Amino acid sequence: MPMCLARPLVGIRADIWRKKKRLALLLALLSAGIATDAAAQTRTYPPLSEFMMPEPAEIALARSAAPDNVSARASVKVLTAAGFKVAVEGDNGFVCMVLRGWAAPTYNPAQFRDYVYVSDLRAPICFDPVSAKTMLLYYELRHKLGMEGKGPDEIARGVEAAYAKGELPKMDTASIAYMFSADMYLGPHLGHGFIYPHLMLFLPHYTNAMLGGNERRSGALFLSDDSGTPFAVTVVPMDKALAVNAKVK
Repeated sequence: MPMCLARPLVGIRADIWRKKKRLALLLALLSAGIATDAAAQTRTYPPLSEFMMPEPAEIALARSAAPDNVSARASVKVLTAAGFKVAVEGDNGFVCMVLRGWAAPTYNPAQFRDYVYVSDLRAPICFDPVSAKTMLLYYELRHKLGMEGKGPDEIARGVEAAYAKGELPKMDTASIAYMFSADMYLGPHLGHGFIYPHLMLFLPHYTNAMLGGNERRSGALFLSDDSGTPFAVTVVPMDKALAVNAKVK
């Protein structure tokens, strides 16, 4: 073969090899993306019955979220197949209820967003009179969307749309909620039997840096959920002696 043709052919073959390699990589990435999307779309919830509780037990667990002087006069909501309903009317403006896995973060930390699928998660909480008119509605919407079969991303989009339309109240006021129950189960990362009484501070748009950058297990307050968003949640750990046991009547 003449030397003048050998070199161009070598270059052409090298170029073809590089293109084939790039195509193979692109196909591999595309396949991985399709597989990930398919897995996300095909994940299904356990039966709704696994999220439910007998009403007397749910009322007792909800009341255990706060000290007796608060919860005894609070309204209590329980979860039904149609969403939360008032089971007990109170007179102090507080509302106690038991959140399920759908109370998982809307945005971050990412590793907790899939807790929507944890059917035995039980998070007793007592909202103060301010959060009962703001964050409680946010959590109820998350539960409604989850009970419709929506996954974490769809729930996030539903929350965003409702907030943009004014269907959720504007989150621009600080408020609190009690989570003192000794019988809560907040998910696999903590396990069953983990006693962790704490206050929830709803501080819209806060980040952990604004609180001093405290670690989750430092014993100091820290930004727990949805940092930098209207739904940011700060946790203030409390002494275990303040934990309240559920008392079924």
